[in-house]
Amino acid sequence: MSKGRRLLAAMLGLCIAVGTFSQVSVTAMASNNKDYLDSLNAGVATIIDPSAYNTQETAGNDTEVGSLETVDVSGNEAPVLEAVEEPVEKPQSTLVMANVQNALNVRAEASEDSEIVGKLYKDCGGKILERANGWTKIQSGNLVGWASDEYLLFDEEAEALANEVGNLIVTINTDALRVRKEPSTEAGVYGLIAQDDEMDVIEVIDEEWISVEYDGNTGYVSAEYVVTDFHIDAGETSEEIKAREQAEEEAKAKLTANQGAVVANADDVRLLAALIQCEAGGESYEGMLAVGAVVMNRVRSGAYPDSVTGVIYASGQFTPALNGKVARVYEGNIKDSCMQAAQAAINGETNVGEATHFKRAGAHDGIVIGNHVFW
Repeated sequence: MSKGRRLLAAMLGLCIAVGTFSQVSVTAMASNNKDYLDSLNAGVATIIDPSAYNTQETAGNDTEVGSLETVDVSGNEAPVLEAVEEPVEKPQSTLVMANVQNALNVRAEASEDSEIVGKLYKDCGGKILERANGWTKIQSGNLVGWASDEYLLFDEEAEALANEVGNLIVTINTDALRVRKEPSTEAGVYGLIAQDDEMDVIEVIDEEWISVEYDGNTGYVSAEYVVTDFHIDAGETSEEIKAREQAEEEAKAKLTANQGAVVANADDVRLLAALIQCEAGGESYEGMLAVGAVVMNRVRSGAYPDSVTGVIYASGQFTPALNGKVARVYEGNIKDSCMQAAQAAINGETNVGEATHFKRAGAHDGIVIGNHVFW
């Protein structure tokens, strides 16, 4: 097994979500909207197989349960027989979850010698298609194949893991939907969500409102205009793995493509190294290079000054330059690694492509290196 990434029940479908890894999507089916919403809050167990938790009479059986009084042919009263209601047996679950630390090989046939057709990653799930001799044929996203039972979870164990790692999402099924600040049509609006956009569910409030995550806030959307699904990560086919790895290589190549050397003197190199030490002196060499690359990308850009000094001392840009820290480091001892990163960045090296900004990680979307994010 190699390093990799990330419930279905009978009569429930599989759905692929856009992203690095596909997802299994389970949509609950219930007798009415209230049951459906209740099942979502109850967790994956009821979503996987709502019928198993149905306490109503079996469909098609309209016999009233109770005492049955019979009379024999002689006219004598016969003993009263009490009808006994048979317990409803929970259908066998078709959910399967991976029980591995990294990844599990999925094969064309139920044999260790069979061709590998894909991988099922940690916390991924799928649907059981067939079982035989210690092997299970599964469907997880586009991946269909056999996996050893030794590395799988079934029944209650599978449901428990799915409930832990899965997540509820809502998909907008109208042209645009308001995300409100309170569960009321009179409440203020955070913003609009377009059709087919997805949001993570926080809680199903009632039949009318669902709370969702929206730009770091708790928002509320009308249940009438969304579809709610339970998602579990799915595996990848060998073809999908190959395509993803190729895309990752292309993206990496773009991020590290030389941007072209800039003419600079020894003072420029030292000044850039001083800034790198102030901003990323405690980071890895990659983090140091990334800071240097941001400065040099600005030098090359027409939107900023065209010199190292001009970029570093531009008003409101780099705090260590404005408060005098860069100048003090420039006059003192500078780490060799910071000098090396500065010279490499001036020569055109980059590991953040054409990024011109960085902040502490978590403050923005972008390329995360060490404690910084670059974009």
